[in-house]
Amino acid sequence: MSDFYKKIIDNNKTWVESQVALNKDYFKDLAKGQSPTLLWIGCSDSRVPANEIIGAKPGEVFVHRNIANMVVHSDMNMLSVLDYAVNVLKVKHVLVCGHYGCGGVKAAMGNDSIGIIDNWIRHIKDVYRLHNIYLDSILDEEERFNKFVELNVKEQVFDLSKTSIVQAAWRNGQELTLHGWAYGLNSGYVTDLEVNISSNKDLDSVYQLKF
Repeated sequence: MSDFYKKIIDNNKTWVESQVALNKDYFKDLAKGQSPTLLWIGCSDSRVPANEIIGAKPGEVFVHRNIANMVVHSDMNMLSVLDYAVNVLKVKHVLVCGHYGCGGVKAAMGNDSIGIIDNWIRHIKDVYRLHNIYLDSILDEEERFNKFVELNVKEQVFDLSKTSIVQAAWRNGQELTLHGWAYGLNSGYVTDLEVNISSNKDLDSVYQLKF
């Protein structure tokens, strides 16, 4: 057994013991079920842990993560998580959280081939193409990178609002609000990108589904 593998096994034991010392029924209570009010759609980056960032406990946040926190309409993984969160768990908030310094977003600004991930990165490139006039007008590369991160989050929130899952929930009168944040790796603070959507009235009519 490698030292690293033994370490993470030992870490688990230490964590369990610390939780039980505080509350002997901690895991018994968790096993009874979950009732999170938030679905977090974030980046797979190991430096962006959903629960820790917002000070949430296990059971309080339903989480989906992928490279660059994308909402791709043909991604059955994301759609399944969204459907379960909205229609079974009845979450009241869906939060897309990107982060400054995102490697996926950075890759979308260039043309180097990385591998099969190129096909995923292409979706991020579509966001750049949508905002290319604005982004290309930013001469400072770091500032352009940061703005691209923010725009990518906003577009994913808009894409969430266009899904049949979210629109059906709104049509049924379900309380559901979508939000977008950008997380600062070098500070720990989040930036509210002020994209908060709770109905489809602000969408172009072509996206407003009739049920």
